[in-house]
Amino acid sequence: MPARLSIGIIVFYLFLIIVITYLGTYRFTSPLVAEVLVAALIVYLGRYVSTRYWLDSRNFTAARLFGSRRIPIEEIRQVEPANLRDLAPASFFGSWGWRGRMWSPQIGPFDTVHTSSEGLLVRGGTGVPVFISPRDPEAFVAELSRRVRSFHPDVDIESPPE
Repeated sequence: MPARLSIGIIVFYLFLIIVITYLGTYRFTSPLVAEVLVAALIVYLGRYVSTRYWLDSRNFTAARLFGSRRIPIEEIRQVEPANLRDLAPASFFGSWGWRGRMWSPQIGPFDTVHTSSEGLLVRGGTGVPVFISPRDPEAFVAELSRRVRSFHPDVDIESPPE
């Protein structure tokens, strides 16, 4: 399942790339600065549009360019609607590392593989929870719940996202 994407964010990235390319070609004394900035924007745009979520017979995978997170389905115990702003992540740049590690006073450290502030918090395994933003959260929770119940019939993670 693809992540929820915003056309506005994609257009903004492309606008910045065009502006920096123009300024680097005609205004900067060193075009190398513009080339480095454009390359960084292309990498971050690639990370944004490549965000995907997979469910196979054994694992849930949240993946994107230069970073992913895999949790065995049998270890998932809870999926809850969450908002990144409500979790109050705190760090200088918001997240650190390619996997997007963040910290919240409510839940402690968690990973993010998201494209939107509205999403789901998946808890399971011995690792930290992962925040995701699937395009259709209700369908994702229903399918994940069905797969978790195939391992543990007594566990019901299904709760409609709000």
